[in-house]
Amino acid sequence: MVNPKIKTLKNLKALVQNLQQNGQTIVLANGCFDWLHVGHIRYLKAARALGDYLVVAVNGDASVKKLKGISRPLMPVNERTEILAALTCIDYVVVFNELNVEQVLLSLQPQIHCKGTDYTEQTVPEREIVKSYGGRVAIVGDPKDHSTRNLLQRSMKIDKNTSSDSNK
Repeated sequence: MVNPKIKTLKNLKALVQNLQQNGQTIVLANGCFDWLHVGHIRYLKAARALGDYLVVAVNGDASVKKLKGISRPLMPVNERTEILAALTCIDYVVVFNELNVEQVLLSLQPQIHCKGTDYTEQTVPEREIVKSYGGRVAIVGDPKDHSTRNLLQRSMKIDKNTSSDSNK
């Protein structure tokens, strides 16, 4: 099934330019979104509140593997994008295969680039790229109390405890 929210960068670029020419504010958030959790939802909803349209750039499978390790991603990119596209706070989803989102930012030039609270405006890696075209960086979401890595570790611990309990 083809989801109209999931776009190629080329198609999304023309769409975003048209929206911006009509005075709409475009917000971009990015990440792996390997195991969607409440921290992601809070980040995405807060990003969406800053503009008229929220574009979410999702790391492709190869870049997730390089960033997170050999056991990741947990779900292939087509499933991760389908889940994200189902969220009402997200208007468009695009996949990128690089290790960072710089090319997406340069292509789309969203007015606002959002990062989570594990960053400050000064530590956002793409900060200079965003500033170069006149955009701004915003830090959104709740404190970094949630992470896929922590959820996986808790799950493995629970699984080990459950397995040893069943052997008694």
